[in-house]
Amino acid sequence: MASMTDLIFLLLIFFMITSTMVSPNAIKVLLPQGKQQTSAKPLTRVIIDKNLNYYAAFGNDKEQSLTLEELTPFLQSCAEKEPEMYIALYADETVPYREIVKVLNIANENKFKMVLATRPPEN
Repeated sequence: MASMTDLIFLLLIFFMITSTMVSPNAIKVLLPQGKQQTSAKPLTRVIIDKNLNYYAAFGNDKEQSLTLEELTPFLQSCAEKEPEMYIALYADETVPYREIVKVLNIANENKFKMVLATRPPEN
């Protein structure tokens, strides 16, 4: 019985360490604050950092750097894999609004569902 306790303790430590290594957002962006947070997980992520670099990833894949012109074919290929997908847009709060509108227009033209990611308000 004592060895079983040791085993469970080691497994607990292992899972605690590995769960902190998994980061859904490897690219750091400072999201704007918002009162409403979505609880559903998006299938595709589009990230715009403060230097106006575009990144995108499908599911749990690693984010890849894209240009704005490459974003539409990437999202269309993701939609072929999963027709009911929706996209989460992670844009740094310093990104000009026109850049966000460009991505929203791509989603609108292709009839993609999109949500804007925000961070919870600070109390």
